[in-house]
Amino acid sequence: MPKMKTKSGAKKRFFLTGSGKLRRKHAYKSHILTKKSTKRKRALGYDAPISAADEKNVKLLLAMK
Repeated sequence: MPKMKTKSGAKKRFFLTGSGKLRRKHAYKSHILTKKSTKRKRALGYDAPISAADEKNVKLLLAMK
């Protein structure tokens, strides 16, 4: 049986840390930034963990089993 391909959209959005945890970027940081506070924009710049409920699905998309 051939290898499972990684979903292109998922590999652009999620990544694996060195310790094996899944991380994601925050939404709402691409445009209309003038009305958002500096504190809010700075917080959106950091990565966020993937919720436990979504972890199984994301691993399937990334072909991690």
